[in-house]
Amino acid sequence: MRTPSLKAIKTFQIAARHSSFAVAADELCITPSAVSHQIKSLETQLGMPLFSRGARALALTDAGARYLEQIDDLFIRLDAVTEQLRARYGRNSVRLHVPAYFASEMLLPRLSEFSQLHAGVDLRIETSGGGRLHSPEADISIVVGSGPWNGLVAHPLFAQTMVPACSPELLAEKPVARYEDLNAHTLLVHEARRDDWDRWASAVGMKPLRPAQIVRIDSMSAATRAAEKKIGIALLPAELSRRKFAAGRLVRVFDDELVTQENYTLLVRAEDETRDDIRALCGWLIASCRAHEEN
Repeated sequence: MRTPSLKAIKTFQIAARHSSFAVAADELCITPSAVSHQIKSLETQLGMPLFSRGARALALTDAGARYLEQIDDLFIRLDAVTEQLRARYGRNSVRLHVPAYFASEMLLPRLSEFSQLHAGVDLRIETSGGGRLHSPEADISIVVGSGPWNGLVAHPLFAQTMVPACSPELLAEKPVARYEDLNAHTLLVHEARRDDWDRWASAVGMKPLRPAQIVRIDSMSAATRAAEKKIGIALLPAELSRRKFAAGRLVRVFDDELVTQENYTLLVRAEDETRDDIRALCGWLIASCRAHEEN
């Protein structure tokens, strides 16, 4: 039997950690159906099921749990060997894993400032691994969650709050004056945050929404683009969407925000934080987010 592809094994690892194909798809920037296809191909090649698929739950089989345990160790060893090789023969770089929407709205617009301050620090930015965990392949991760962080050094950056938003043209064509008017619109739903609209409705004291149409989208970046294209109204991260609001590309439908009890948090291993290049990037990221909140 041929050894399964590293890509399929990595997809399995992420899906198994989250117990969700949708969340894995968001991290990998692919569709949930692509995740499902890769997992099925891996199971076919191995000749055994790795997941038991219920109507509402996804769980590892005994074989899947054993496989995850083994490949976690292998990826950690592979990462260590790779870093040793890079340290000996190549240029060292800081590996930064961030959610794609954080990268596009917070990181990349300001990255030239870091490059000017620290021209000798090479960066390797990965958006497919950004999510809720600190990957073994990352030196620094920006994640969304509330912990616990299992011994990692954690620096809270800012709170995650969600606000309903859409294109100004859509709102002009079909105004929204009351909460109930949302039911006449298409609502955009991020697959990894399916219950956010219900939580928002509950927070403002209204009955569950019954929209004209629901469009589910597998990443926050894609949901934002759909909102900009007049496809519907999305619940978007309020802090990260400030540039789009200021530029008039999006408008708040209501000012009421859903407080998720989660934070964007910077995670780093204690032993890595002492590296000069990692310390420089951590300090700059923390200061940039603090300045963004104050402005």
